Amino acid sequence: MGPFDVEFWKKLQPPKEKQFLHGLYDGLFTLFFKPNEVTHGGTHIKGPMDLKRLMIHVVLALTLCYVLGAYNIGHQHFLALGEHTGIFDALHLKLVIGLVSLLPIFIVSNLVGLAIEFYFAAKKGHAIEEGYLVTGALIPLIMPPDIPLWMLTLSIIFAVFLGKEAFGGTGMNVINIALLARAFIFFAYPTEISGDAPWVAAIDFENGLTDYSFIHTMFNGFFSWMDWSVFVGGQPLLESFTGATPLVLARTGGWEAVTEVYSPAAMFIGGIPGCIGETSKLAILVGIGILLVTRVASWRIMFSMALGVILTGMLFNAIGANMGSYSAYMSVPWYNHFLMGGLLFALAFMATDPVTACGTNTGKWIYGFLIGFFGMVIRVMNPAYAEGWMLAILLMNVFAPTIDFYVVDANISRRLKRVKAKV
Repeated sequence: MGPFDVEFWKKLQPPKEKQFLHGLYDGLFTLFFKPNEVTHGGTHIKGPMDLKRLMIHVVLALTLCYVLGAYNIGHQHFLALGEHTGIFDALHLKLVIGLVSLLPIFIVSNLVGLAIEFYFAAKKGHAIEEGYLVTGALIPLIMPPDIPLWMLTLSIIFAVFLGKEAFGGTGMNVINIALLARAFIFFAYPTEISGDAPWVAAIDFENGLTDYSFIHTMFNGFFSWMDWSVFVGGQPLLESFTGATPLVLARTGGWEAVTEVYSPAAMFIGGIPGCIGETSKLAILVGIGILLVTRVASWRIMFSMALGVILTGMLFNAIGANMGSYSAYMSVPWYNHFLMGGLLFALAFMATDPVTACGTNTGKWIYGFLIGFFGMVIRVMNPAYAEGWMLAILLMNVFAPTIDFYVVDANISRRLKRVKAKV
């Protein structure tokens, strides 16, 4: 009997009287070993996919977003300095910059959220719930790489307490927890999530110089020994540097202004400023493929949201020339909206949250389409907010139960009419 044997770990199980320790053990045990207790009898369908494994599939689908997101943090840093501007230049330095920026955000996101989960599990006397697995992986990807960690901590505490535990915990929340955390920062600290500075890490913007820590430069000895490029502190920013995202450029000058700074290829691969996980459309498409193949996410929500974006975008294109100050943005071809901002990320990982989305098939079509419609309206028509998906999804989260209610009610009415017709 060794450490890979289930029976070995069963012997370490704490007594149920020690609620917190038993809950912690149960959470870790079922994470690595699927529950071996099944219902008895011939009327039950048994399968290996439980809630933890469903959540883990979503986390796996996010993996490439993390890898390319970390690389892009470093790439944007050196673009601001005018150094190592090629895609494959100084990969080691770019990855170090990215990981030093990303790992603290990831660690804080999970430690703070899981600490709250553990507290409520011990308080209520139940096992640790696995619902935060995906939330803890999503929050770092929808934040800028230079977000202050204390601000991130406040947003997570606010979101988990108010958006989840107040409604009863995992599976009971009405709105998406990750988006609620982002909404808290957006409305409480708007300057930290907009402008040019948040998208570029390891830069002292007050003095316009690089700001490397010991964690960055500790690798210099090894890099020098390998005859690779090393970190050099105190370098100035390019005078022509702009950290403007494609959305900001599109609002002021349309698609032409965007392509003057960023190529469509850079926007597809992920070489642009933005939140960590939204920049690489390639990584997101790989994630969409994983979610669809494993049937973890609803294709109906994805397809209907894309349809809402396309039809609304076509409507804007048709009337954009006569809309004055809105003309430039409304004239952006509808298909180019998929290359900008967090549209694809929202479509893949946010709108498809099974807890806060509609549960009926018809409701999913309505829910997804309205997210696409409202998101495009907010993105194009609201000059105070260059992105619309966070607000559109939170709005539809609130209305999802109402949509399901009327869908079910309509189904009941149709069935009653058929029964009465036969009688």
